[in-house]
Amino acid sequence: MKVLYFSRSYTPHDHRFLAAIQQGGGQAVFLRLPGEGGSEPRALPAGVQALAWRGSLPAALDEAQPDLLHAGPLDDCAYLAARSRFHPLVAMSWGSDILWTAQRNGLKRLRVRKSLRAADALIADCAAVRQAAQNYDMPAEKIVTFPWGIDLQAFNPHNSGGSLRARLGWSDNFVLLHLRSWEAVYDPLTVARAFVLAARQQPRLRLLMPGSGRLEGRLHAIFAQAGLQERVRLPGRLHQTDLPEYYRAADLYLSASLSDGSSVSLMEALASGLPALVSDIPGNREWVQPGEQGWLFPAGKPEALAECILQAAAAKELARMAAAARRTAEQRADWAHNQKGLFEAYRLAMQGAY
Repeated sequence: MKVLYFSRSYTPHDHRFLAAIQQGGGQAVFLRLPGEGGSEPRALPAGVQALAWRGSLPAALDEAQPDLLHAGPLDDCAYLAARSRFHPLVAMSWGSDILWTAQRNGLKRLRVRKSLRAADALIADCAAVRQAAQNYDMPAEKIVTFPWGIDLQAFNPHNSGGSLRARLGWSDNFVLLHLRSWEAVYDPLTVARAFVLAARQQPRLRLLMPGSGRLEGRLHAIFAQAGLQERVRLPGRLHQTDLPEYYRAADLYLSASLSDGSSVSLMEALASGLPALVSDIPGNREWVQPGEQGWLFPAGKPEALAECILQAAAAKELARMAAAARRTAEQRADWAHNQKGLFEAYRLAMQGAY
């Protein structure tokens, strides 16, 4: 089966899906929107054909002659796919398209609705996305729900992250790790403000905060005004191969996201045996139960987050939580297993279109 995989950019997530198509015996043709960047430095998976944008999606469809069109996010690529009237169409939500953007932009909301109406099947990564799609009258039987998953061998608690801590001079500190982009939806400013509040009370605290984004200047200003630059490291965007060492070098994973599906970085943290302190939103509640894999805090509340950071730094049960985090990842976040959902969505779409 030839699949035209149409995405906004080229990210590690796109690499994961393209590789799965090839490994599953299909033929993947990759098309992305013009002018869009990406964060994936690796070449396309072996056997994947890259298709140049010829001015429109119908032109690409004529050139590729696929058996199936896989398109997402819902508010741009899947919308263009819906307009093309090509079938079978598998639309894929990227979480923020339906949970965040469509809630704040009327035009985007109309595009999401059109995408869902045209789709023969929808890929959702969590129950929150599934429910949101059903709220747009997407039939439940057309939705395939599975977390995008991770490599449990690459992300594990068994290899030491001590070398990174030693290089930083943080071997005896309590290290927090934040890996989300510096964009409004992920609310990194709440993380920065909470760290300032907590660090003033607990001198052992340190913060690793790789990343980039439009809030970079404001983040630097918060730490500079507090005089905490020496207790924070902002190394920029990391290569995918650097991530496991960062997870293993930390004591606690942080995310203040205002909206999320099944966050891949949260799954990576859990698989690495890292307790998580994350915002109390539906997507995160599917992965973190308070007192089990970590803690939840009210989204957008730096004071509450600071209190939870101090609680975690003093907690005696971190080893138990770390083991529970790893078990959760093993049970639900294994990409080798979860990718079966991709082919179930393809089967549903082929069945529904003919």
